[in-house]
Amino acid sequence: MTPPQPGPDQVLRLPAIEIRQGKQRIYMFGIDGKELPRIATISRVHRTEVGDIGGYQRPEVLAHVGEIRRYLESEDPLLPNSLVIAFDRRVKFEALAGAELNGHGGFTKTGTLIIPVDDSVPDESKPGWIVDGQQRTAAIREARIDSFPVSVVCFIAKNIEEQRAQFILVNETKPLPRPLIDELLPSTNGTLPKRLALRVLPNRLIERLNTDEYSPLEGLIRTQTMPDGVIAANSMVQALRNSLSDGALYQYRDPETGYGDIEQLLGLVKPFWAAVEEVFPESWGKPARRSRLMHGTGVRSLSYLMDEIVMTRPTRAKPTVSTFVEALELIKPVCRWDRGSWNFHTGERRKWNDIQNLGKDRELVTKHLLTEYRMQSQR
Repeated sequence: MTPPQPGPDQVLRLPAIEIRQGKQRIYMFGIDGKELPRIATISRVHRTEVGDIGGYQRPEVLAHVGEIRRYLESEDPLLPNSLVIAFDRRVKFEALAGAELNGHGGFTKTGTLIIPVDDSVPDESKPGWIVDGQQRTAAIREARIDSFPVSVVCFIAKNIEEQRAQFILVNETKPLPRPLIDELLPSTNGTLPKRLALRVLPNRLIERLNTDEYSPLEGLIRTQTMPDGVIAANSMVQALRNSLSDGALYQYRDPETGYGDIEQLLGLVKPFWAAVEEVFPESWGKPARRSRLMHGTGVRSLSYLMDEIVMTRPTRAKPTVSTFVEALELIKPVCRWDRGSWNFHTGERRKWNDIQNLGKDRELVTKHLLTEYRMQSQR
């Protein structure tokens, strides 16, 4: 629904410069930082009631905000870096007549940025979202100063997906938690660099596995918005990426773009993990410290076993839960996910909770499961 248009007394008119970047436009302007909460808000990442990702900011880092606030309250503070704000289409730019600046390649114009202001609306209805500068904005808001002008670079986004894409691109090189960016990727439709595009598919799978009704992994993968999960998201990401690049899931993806058929992929992954739950019910759903089945080593070694089961089948028909259960029953007797000791084919003996999420331990457990499966399936 189109938001109501503001009246003449409900807008902020700010002198601004428009800069053309190909088909895109960015705008630069100055504003009292104390005024920013009137036109822009911080959209923190969260899950909506129906499970969709909402927002795209991390929670304020209070210690950092406090440091900036103390600096702003000191003598002669300076914040030279511009904040970045994404506005919705209610914000307009009016160029001045003959405003194109000569000597600048013809890509700049001066004019006025017109921003609607309504102090009675909730934050989520403000026309702008802060893409970069969350802590500076909070510090200015809390500082015991009358005003503090700041410079802002802004753009007018088509939709929230474009805002998320810009947030990721602005922040990907900063020390943001990777799980935050990974969780945002599935709901981002903007153009991304290939290194990020290749991370989209496994994270879209995780989002569906974690939120689909009747998914065996519903709510079990620990992400920024589902902190109570017992499987580390990165462990599942790595398991899926390995299978997508070299294993059973490869047939359903485009190796160039990194995208693939989500439903076909889920049609393989869901039955497998449903079978794991059925074969190992006593080890299922526990924290990794109590069950190595939910541990990085368990998740990744079993994913390799899934690849082996699918790729060595005599038929191209997609395996069912029953098919996977039958295969997993072959290796169940040698598994020690939450009690006892592993007796590896190498002759090494290890207590179940001595297994760590390290490369050598993952390789040890993976080889053990694959060897046992091959031996038993050939009998």
